[in-house]
Amino acid sequence: MARPNVLTGVTRAPADVQVRAAERSPAMVWLALGIVYVVWGSTYLAIRVAIRTIPPFLMASTRFVVAGAVLFAVAARSGDRDGDRLGWRQVGSASLVGVLLLAGGNGGVVWAEQHVSTGVVALLIATVPLWILAIGAVAFGKRARRQEVAGLVLGFAGLALLIGMPGAGRLDPAGATVAAVAALSWATGSVLAGRLPLPKRVLVGTSIEMLAGGVVLAAAGLATGEAGRLHPSAFSTSSVLGLAYLIVFGSVVAFTAYQWLLQNARITLVSTYAYVNPVVAVLLGLAFLDEPLTPRTLVAGAVILGAVAMIVTARRVPPVAPPEPCPDGQARGLAPAARELDRTA
Repeated sequence: MARPNVLTGVTRAPADVQVRAAERSPAMVWLALGIVYVVWGSTYLAIRVAIRTIPPFLMASTRFVVAGAVLFAVAARSGDRDGDRLGWRQVGSASLVGVLLLAGGNGGVVWAEQHVSTGVVALLIATVPLWILAIGAVAFGKRARRQEVAGLVLGFAGLALLIGMPGAGRLDPAGATVAAVAALSWATGSVLAGRLPLPKRVLVGTSIEMLAGGVVLAAAGLATGEAGRLHPSAFSTSSVLGLAYLIVFGSVVAFTAYQWLLQNARITLVSTYAYVNPVVAVLLGLAFLDEPLTPRTLVAGAVILGAVAMIVTARRVPPVAPPEPCPDGQARGLAPAARELDRTA
């Protein structure tokens, strides 16, 4: 996992990360991105359905505690257990990231969807890439290229066109504020996930993050009196199915893919899911809910996908030549790879 030097702000990656970055398969990166694009694009609808009859924070807590427990039971006994022994630093780092991503990020989305339309929430969550660039510039001295900035602005404009349809509803100040804070929390967790000493085994780190986020969400639910509104007999079948979908696909499958991407792809590329998810949601609405596909929707979708293409092509990492064997058993070529990671991490 890349770690920044607190004095210089330069990110230097360990040798195993450098080699993995050089050998990663573009097909695997795009497969993981496809999962995040499609599955997370459908979770806004699943959340809205689930919280119809299940209190929001306790619903989200159940989602992540169940998914985290299943992942931990499987992942903790596999992989390089001797080389990846869990210590307080790893557990603490994963817990912090989990609280930021899931309690702050997803918990904010769940609460906001009670007061603001899913489209408005999606638009506000789409500011995650902007927050990531701002955090990188302020905290780590990262400089965004003009094409990246242009892509982010274009994507935001496309989302504004997409969401600004008739019937979107008035903007509730409290819901909008919570959704904006959720975007900031998610962006902060995403940035820190690439710099803190997380467990080397991705699924182990993911499961700890889910458990930590789920515990904090449960505490939030109890603090806001949701226990008094928890009546399992009143749960609708659709809400239960929505929760099950969120556990299996939204958490176990998509969140694991997202965590893998944070360790194997540029953060600016990973963050493009925030632009694609609303497009996926519109297409699912057309397919399953007979929602109209207007020319305005088509234009907005084209603008958003164009913005994604701009961000994806902004920083193409040149191929890294295979390392040459050295007499001392080390490999040449890792220093240039590290410098490239410094520019793109």
